[in-house]
Amino acid sequence: MKVEVRIESGDLKGALRTYIQRRLHFTLGRFGGKLGRVRVRVEDIAGAGDLLDASCHIHAELLPARRVLRQEAVDRNLYVAVDLATERIGRSFERALESARDVGGVGTEGDIAGYLRKKVVG
Repeated sequence: MKVEVRIESGDLKGALRTYIQRRLHFTLGRFGGKLGRVRVRVEDIAGAGDLLDASCHIHAELLPARRVLRQEAVDRNLYVAVDLATERIGRSFERALESARDVGGVGTEGDIAGYLRKKVVG
């Protein structure tokens, strides 16, 4: 799994980067060869009143079709936003693989890739 983490704000860059990588490995590690590049962007955004909220965007590439799944979470607590986004991308990844397998009883990676290409293009 190739992970690219971009932290737009915050003083905990080293600790946060390690936390994000650990969460992604725990959530997406089981997908192994079906997982391509994963990009994570964490930033502060304007919240209610004068407070800032944390936003976590995750883009994960589904192989071999190269389909990109996206999830985002916003919370006042930066670590909660990361947790929510990683859980959501894991569920999205699982649903994408299940739907590819369920259509016509496909089971091989080539069949899954063909199905996903049709779904993205069509």
